[in-house]
Amino acid sequence: MAKIIREYPNSFELPYRIKRLADLAHNLWWVGNPEAARLFKEIDPLYWDLTNHNPIVFLRKVSMERFEDLIKDRYFLDRYDEILAQFDAYMQRKDTWMARTYPNELDKQIAYFSFEYGLHESLMVYAGGLGVLSGDHLKEASDLGLPLTAVGFVYTFGYFSQRITEDGWQEARNVEIDFNDIPLVALYDENHEPITISVEMPGRLIYARLYELNIGRVKLILLHTKLPQNTLQDQTLTDKLYINDPELRISQEILLGIGGMRALQALGYNPVIYHMNEGHSAFLTLERLRQYLEAGKTMDEAKALVRRSSIFTTHTPVPAGNDVFPVWLIDKYFAQYWPQLGLTRDEFVDLARISPEWTGEAFSMPVLALKLSEYANGVSKLHGEVTRSMWSFLWPDAQVEEVPIGYITNGIHTGTWLARRLAELFNHYLGADWKDRIDDPETWQAIDTIPDADLWRVRIHLKRKLNDYMVKRAREQWSTNNVHPVQTVASGVLIDPLALTVGFARRFATYKRANLLFSDYERLLRIITDARRPVQVIFAGKAHPADEPGKLLIQDVYRHVKDARAGGRLVFLDDYDMDMARHLVQGVDVWLNTPRRPREASGTSGEKAALNGSLNFSVLDGWWAEGYNGRNGWAIGDTTEYASTDEQDQADAASLYDTLENEIVPLYYNKRSADGLPGDWIERIKEGIKSLAPTYSMTRMIKQYTNELYIPAVHSALEEPEPVN
Repeated sequence: MAKIIREYPNSFELPYRIKRLADLAHNLWWVGNPEAARLFKEIDPLYWDLTNHNPIVFLRKVSMERFEDLIKDRYFLDRYDEILAQFDAYMQRKDTWMARTYPNELDKQIAYFSFEYGLHESLMVYAGGLGVLSGDHLKEASDLGLPLTAVGFVYTFGYFSQRITEDGWQEARNVEIDFNDIPLVALYDENHEPITISVEMPGRLIYARLYELNIGRVKLILLHTKLPQNTLQDQTLTDKLYINDPELRISQEILLGIGGMRALQALGYNPVIYHMNEGHSAFLTLERLRQYLEAGKTMDEAKALVRRSSIFTTHTPVPAGNDVFPVWLIDKYFAQYWPQLGLTRDEFVDLARISPEWTGEAFSMPVLALKLSEYANGVSKLHGEVTRSMWSFLWPDAQVEEVPIGYITNGIHTGTWLARRLAELFNHYLGADWKDRIDDPETWQAIDTIPDADLWRVRIHLKRKLNDYMVKRAREQWSTNNVHPVQTVASGVLIDPLALTVGFARRFATYKRANLLFSDYERLLRIITDARRPVQVIFAGKAHPADEPGKLLIQDVYRHVKDARAGGRLVFLDDYDMDMARHLVQGVDVWLNTPRRPREASGTSGEKAALNGSLNFSVLDGWWAEGYNGRNGWAIGDTTEYASTDEQDQADAASLYDTLENEIVPLYYNKRSADGLPGDWIERIKEGIKSLAPTYSMTRMIKQYTNELYIPAVHSALEEPEPVN
């Protein structure tokens, strides 16, 4: 393989004694290690916040005088040496879980494809839950030592920045990402020319430049098309996430799947198995077929090889949420491609055809992925059931329960989402090595040994931290955006850090029913404005720019938030991102989730809240249908199947109000001990952490993917397959 030269496009001057701050800044290992992040913050807390916790920009802004002071501070140097020692030990560790468990498969490369990656708020190449899950997947794959390489896009603008107008309307603003401000590694060949790949499109080639991002031991390969050799339209393909224009969208997905395959090969990777996280990258199966045919395989042999080494994870429980392209668009973009597969036009469309009786004749990306993947899964037990039913027509001779689609419930990366103060508490009471035993339920039984006063002290600290965060944001908006005074109040300046606080933060899709809480508004007002037992509710989230019903939902919520009768007990925080998410899941008392069952595939925000001692109050959908045990939170409604959505909404709203008013509020405020501790509430917090932290960790999830999908797929891929039709 030709030599690859790796260079950082960004630079800064550092004194020799602390020069390795640059190594930390250029590897996102620090994101999942709060003590490493704290090291940056100690240098200059103000700049750390002003740079949105971006160490590349941060180190560039800090003055040399400040650096000179630091190299005279032995306390800082001790912490610096300790953090760098931890980083080096991590990067050089040989006895990882993967090495201990599957030593013979350590050299079997896994390729992971996703449209978005939520790694940190300073790297806006994610839109929401799917991206955050992908980011956590890479972090945990690194922690466990998996031989995984990921593929995606680095976007010019990423996802939009949200602003809420005075009348509650969402405005989307695109913010260009300066590649000099993010920890990209630029890739060059031996002639110091940027490494690029190309993909055929109708009448032209599209070129993409390749970059790398380091997430611990895992590398993320990123494609970008803003190159002079591309047409102006093709240069925009990697501008934004989830472009609505169907021609641009299909071009993006061709680039991700086919271009992503070629990117891996251009960099010398030869994966044994391929994991498609959602259907956006499913075109990679076509490129794999083409290459096998080019190597002399028959179509049946090629299909068998692709199927046995492909894994498809679906996150969407409704047909409308899946990527489907009209057949005329397939004709336009693949007319030159299907001859390379030796297929007629109809045979090619048959690879992913949906019957007219379903949604009209179309080319479905999930169907393509399912037909060419031997391994497929949903992301919770209930979602697995829904998915088997939804795609059962692909297996007409099988009973629904026999459809070969399993499930692996989503988890979260503990290091990324756990509050630092709680981590310190766990270090003391769970044992110094508890992070090596995250997925072992026995590890978490020691939660019961934490004194109530110590746990409650941390919870109050996190609530105050959330309060300070909201007040600071409101002050900044007031001083810079010339917002209306009512909007300042709506931003949380009147929040009481000691009052019962409920959080609702997620994508504003209609099925998530963000306005269910307002079904009986007069009753809600009585609950939240009770002078002796007040309740405050914090909302946050974005609607897709093209989702008009979602934007109307935000407007409806904001209208209630601005109502003076609520007395500032209702809050809406705009421009939801990973930083805000951390403050919310760590700082609220109750995490509210109100999807219309069974529309929530899994969800992970409630898992993050549970890890930090917030109690879930949710519809029995997604992961909560498995996680709820009657003592670790509360359920909204039950598993009844209703004849209409109106009937379901009414029943769930009644359950929500009754539980909030008659169970949650009294438990929080009543039965306080002489020193003010809510003993019964703390008991429920401990039960929530014990019962949920190990099971819904990314550690458990990645081990399950490895045991049930990756390793079987590796073994299957390396066997001589029998041809299939």
